[in-house]
Amino acid sequence: MQYTEAKITKLLVDFFADDFRRIDHAQRVLFHSKNIAIEYASADLDVVIACALLHDVGIKPAETKFGYNNGKLQEEYGPAIAEELLQSIDFPAEAIVKVKEIIGNHHSPSRYNYVELEILKEADAIVNKADSLEVPLT
Repeated sequence: MQYTEAKITKLLVDFFADDFRRIDHAQRVLFHSKNIAIEYASADLDVVIACALLHDVGIKPAETKFGYNNGKLQEEYGPAIAEELLQSIDFPAEAIVKVKEIIGNHHSPSRYNYVELEILKEADAIVNKADSLEVPLT
């Protein structure tokens, strides 16, 4: 798919609007996902990109509905939103199914044997660990 990364990045930015923290997180997960994916010839790069950029879209509806989010809620609400967003750019239907399964499982023990899921989990863990080590500037 031509310009996959640019198209999905625009979806991400439009979806999260002024939530720059979430946009930044997704971009950093994408950076690490692409670097990790180099090691896996079987990885579908379009799926890797879609998962990295959209893996946390379930946060927004969870926070709207409940006032908070957690991994379980992200997994519950994220797949349907990712599907709607990806359909809007004519992302392949079979790839959307895989992206939904990955987003719906990225905080839980792996239910799928997808290399793209393992890539996402590793990249997200790298970014989350780095975020937990940051010291706020005062």
